[in-house]
Amino acid sequence: MIARIYTNLKRDVSDPQGLAVKNALETLSFKGINKVHVGKYFVIELDSMKKSEAEKLMKAICEKLLSNPVIEDYTFTIENGNVSKKK
Repeated sequence: MIARIYTNLKRDVSDPQGLAVKNALETLSFKGINKVHVGKYFVIELDSMKKSEAEKLMKAICEKLLSNPVIEDYTFTIENGNVSKKK
């Protein structure tokens, strides 16, 4: 099983990295960008287990390690299969 986790700052938290990316995009003449949010992406390969167990495990991992629940939100998906790699 594969868990894919996304974390990002909550909407009301200042995102200086997102602002820097937005400014860089504007400097490169990209138009129409209102706001940029920068986050983190994790891929965790899991041992074989029930999907409900994997979801419970990912929730605990996200809340205890991968995100700061005071300032960040997270989402995750659980999939069957292997990590696909680009060549």
